[in-house]
Amino acid sequence: MAAGNHSTVTEFILAGLTEKPELQLPLFLFFLGVYVVTVVGNLGMIILIRLSSHLGTTMYYFISSLSFIDLRHSTVITPKMLVNFVTEKNIISYPECMIQLYFFLIFAIAECHMLAAMAYDHYIAICSPLLYDVIMSPEACFYLILVYTISLVCASAHTGCIFRVHFCKFDVINHFFFDLPSLLNFSCSSTYVNQLLVLIFSAFTILAPSLTILGSYVFIVASILRTLHIRSTEGRSKAFSMCSSHILAVTIFYGSTAFKYLQPSSVSSMDQGKVSSVFYSIIVPMLNPPIYSLRNEDVNVSWRKMLMKRILF
Repeated sequence: MAAGNHSTVTEFILAGLTEKPELQLPLFLFFLGVYVVTVVGNLGMIILIRLSSHLGTTMYYFISSLSFIDLRHSTVITPKMLVNFVTEKNIISYPECMIQLYFFLIFAIAECHMLAAMAYDHYIAICSPLLYDVIMSPEACFYLILVYTISLVCASAHTGCIFRVHFCKFDVINHFFFDLPSLLNFSCSSTYVNQLLVLIFSAFTILAPSLTILGSYVFIVASILRTLHIRSTEGRSKAFSMCSSHILAVTIFYGSTAFKYLQPSSVSSMDQGKVSSVFYSIIVPMLNPPIYSLRNEDVNVSWRKMLMKRILF
């Protein structure tokens, strides 16, 4: 990394996922396969929902939006990581670093809020099914605009404040992409403002979505238990099937993120941090399409109809 004492940084060096030469090719092939599956799965989900009139509800509109976010989230991280496997030294310029950080923050924050919007959607669908179309149809666009507005504001604030930080260390950044902690650790100037922003925006990016998801499922469970003698077995099964897919996606995303960022520095290691980062930035975007389709009868029926049309015509 070219730098001096408080001089302008022109480039960074990323250590990548591993420095072991014998693992570079197998990991390259593995993550190339993961990226291909991610692109095909999420693009397929977006196209299916857009073309199928059977999937015209707000719930599938949110799933389509989540697929778009996952596709972009993975694209910000994975291609650059793949390059790192086949190059001797992964040098990235300062502007490229800032661009990757900015878009990583946008789509990571957007995923948090989209998962919260989907939890609220499930709450309305199960607890007030007769009012679902009245409540959710007009609000779907509003929620989507709100998700991206919060993401853009938070990402712009964080990235803008990074420009005031001076980097003057020559150490290689031991990571496979740029996130806030990895950059702030190499600052030789005060990061008080950056840490304050992280604390403030955590209320919008972590606490608010988490409380929304938790509150929605508390009301969902209470509603199901309260009407247990009224609901049919099929209705309860459909409700639990709808929620189980979302709960699984939330658990994997928030679990891997919490494992990365909430562990004490004395307990966590960089290798553990890399593994958890792989999960929430690369593996989760690949898993979401099958999570939301395998146990969803409407999606499976739409897939079969589309395949039959392709075969017949």
